Amino acid sequence: MQQVKSGDTVRVHYHGKLTDGSTFDSSDGRDPLEFKVGSGQVIKGFDDALVNMAIGEKKTVNIPVDQAYGHRNDDMMMEYPKSEFPADMAPEAGMELQMSDNQGHIFPVVIAEVKDEVVILDANHPLAGQDLVFEIELVSIA
Repeated sequence: MQQVKSGDTVRVHYHGKLTDGSTFDSSDGRDPLEFKVGSGQVIKGFDDALVNMAIGEKKTVNIPVDQAYGHRNDDMMMEYPKSEFPADMAPEAGMELQMSDNQGHIFPVVIAEVKDEVVILDANHPLAGQDLVFEIELVSIA
């Protein structure tokens, strides 16, 4: 029976949950997720969980924060002048925005707080600081 090894392209169905049981992502109703094992396309804990799985096998894995999206980083919190927002935009806590850096890379941010003169933006991954639980089913190995 063929088992997954690093470098294989796999297709998996998955259900991602936080440790409180709430779902944050799932492939239910969609095509399986396809990626190359060991290539860094998915978080390390998910990648590692697939090694040695066989087609049709299902497992539940607990992925600690350091093998998921890492710990929250205070350096990813930044102040942005309110005056730099478009005049027709009223920034509010919880709003999701996209910004670009000096190299033109686009990244998501969330407005964490709105103050008098500045807006506090959080560029941490939404799942940073979280341990994750994944139910995984291996569909195919290529």
